[in-house]
Amino acid sequence: MVSRGQLLELGFGADAIKHRVAKGRLHPVRRGVYAVGRPRVTRYGHWMAAVLSCGPEAVLSHESAAALWCMRPEQSSVVDVSVPARAARRGKGIAVHRRWDLGSDVLTRHRGIPVTSPALTLVDLATCLPSGELEAAVNEADKRDLMNPEALRETMRGFAGRRGVPVLRDLLDRRTFRLTDSELERRFLPLVRSVGLPTPLTRHHVNGFRVDFYWPDLGLVVETDGLRYHRTPAQQATDRVRDQAHAASGLTPLRFTHAQVRFDPDHVQATLGSVARRLGSSS
Repeated sequence: MVSRGQLLELGFGADAIKHRVAKGRLHPVRRGVYAVGRPRVTRYGHWMAAVLSCGPEAVLSHESAAALWCMRPEQSSVVDVSVPARAARRGKGIAVHRRWDLGSDVLTRHRGIPVTSPALTLVDLATCLPSGELEAAVNEADKRDLMNPEALRETMRGFAGRRGVPVLRDLLDRRTFRLTDSELERRFLPLVRSVGLPTPLTRHHVNGFRVDFYWPDLGLVVETDGLRYHRTPAQQATDRVRDQAHAASGLTPLRFTHAQVRFDPDHVQATLGSVARRLGSSS
């Protein structure tokens, strides 16, 4: 992709541009934007053409930036482009976002296309996505090593005043929420009683591991995780070894997050009750 302005800067005059269009060397894609050499344009070409058509300071953003970063599938043929607030460019099939926060610290290039950074892309998504889809995008960014939640939280310290920051911070806080041992017990034990289970052993050693809650008569072990996001490979391997050791000894391991205990007790209660009934009927 090349813009008319870029061609003029390279020394091509208006007649030279017109001549190359007539000869099929340049193919108009948008007003003032051309595909070089061939008319077929990939989706990357369409994104680049939209950005070039909106001026030299324009960048891909929002849903289109998320698709470029592979955080989520492309949702629409409309291309999201952010431009400085003073800019007036717009075009068919382009959603123009005029904004003041396009400093060089939050802009980059990916596949040659000017685009908002992964962190700012997630902040922008927080202004337009429901929480479930936003969380999926954060997970995908983490999976692709674009931005892990801990680094994202730190980066957002410099994003004060940007729309989307409070929503994204709240989502991260809920998913990396950690209770103290005493607070965990205070919130978890009433759920235990509500499904008719006796009080478990707490912080007891089983199969060489200290477990959070243990019912010897049922053979049930409940472990809790403080971090839902970005558990390191070493942490994940340890979790698997623990669960496998319990299963190999005939126990049933069950795992909840601290956030589930705090924010989704109905799910914890229903799951715990269902597992307890199954174990009770088979004993």
